[in-house]
Amino acid sequence: MKRYKIAAVMLAVLLSNLCFVGNVGAFIVTETLPQADEVVVKKAARTLSLMKNGEAIKTYRISLGKEPFGHKQREGDSRTPEGNYLIDWRNPNSLFHLSLHISYPGTNDKGKAERGGYSPGGAIMIHGRPNIVGSSDLLFDGRDWTDGCIAVTNAEIEEIWQSVPDGTPITILP
Repeated sequence: MKRYKIAAVMLAVLLSNLCFVGNVGAFIVTETLPQADEVVVKKAARTLSLMKNGEAIKTYRISLGKEPFGHKQREGDSRTPEGNYLIDWRNPNSLFHLSLHISYPGTNDKGKAERGGYSPGGAIMIHGRPNIVGSSDLLFDGRDWTDGCIAVTNAEIEEIWQSVPDGTPITILP
């Protein structure tokens, strides 16, 4: 009987740590930040900085696409784009814990892809962890695991979500 109680407690703990597709519950914002007027990503340094009047408000460690070096060329290359874009919309019901859309592909990206006869890809986001896996950072920290997106922890995307309005410029540097 004692083994069943231990197994039941372990199962309850496991299930309490899982998140299923769809965002449920309230945000747990750990810090209230000023509104950013720019986002700067430095791919080589694996950082994302929220900027206000040219000064960093806060800097986060990030994960990138599985092929992090070089500018995104085409759909499926697992690269994170480089250049100047906008945060143009957000998805509170993403498969990942919140997501902010980056306006890739831009006009130049589309033109190059059209001339090359391939799709430039799209759906490049800043997001948290996958909802179906749960919020464990152990699976993701220090790894490039996305298909070209920029990933942070769930707590961090909640801060970024609150601080970065739609229309905010984002510069993604090599």
